Amino acid sequence: MHKVWLLFDPRRTLVALFTFLFILALLIHFILLSTDRFNWLEGPKAAKAANAHSLVLPSMPA
Repeated sequence: MHKVWLLFDPRRTLVALFTFLFILALLIHFILLSTDRFNWLEGPKAAKAANAHSLVLPSMPA
């Protein structure tokens, strides 16, 4: 394994790896926030929309 580190500079390799993993984590979190099921900040939008558009129909006199 030490021969691999002779080919690559360990500092630059680890910085590149951590940068890639950080960008990947941000991408995954933003994808989850854009979905309705996994948005932990706003909650499900379908329940709010269903409550906002509920109509009460007038009853007909008998």
